[in-house]
Amino acid sequence: MREQDPRLRLSVNGNVTIIELLDRKILDGVNILQIGEQLSALVAQANAPKFVLDFTNVAHLSSSTLGVLITLSKRVREKAGQLRLCGIQPAILEIFVITRLNEIFQICSSREEAVKSFV
Repeated sequence: MREQDPRLRLSVNGNVTIIELLDRKILDGVNILQIGEQLSALVAQANAPKFVLDFTNVAHLSSSTLGVLITLSKRVREKAGQLRLCGIQPAILEIFVITRLNEIFQICSSREEAVKSFV
């Protein structure tokens, strides 16, 4: 996978990989599939991954995207890793609350808070 991908931007802060979602709308099935495949590849390459998934750019997402996130969380846990979400817009955060996914995911208000939460 290329370091700079059109759907994801990766950066590293210490031993934490920050994955920035670049799409404003994650609604299209093909895009969701590509994002899911790219995230799965990152998990496969990592040993006890520490990932921050940054939603700052995302204004809309579909229920299929939530399924990708649940799968990602499961795979990260299977590798004894940890996952944090950050930068979630209020309308999207409401979806996490309604679906009770806020109880599954550790959601931080900022990227800095998410990175510090691993220490």
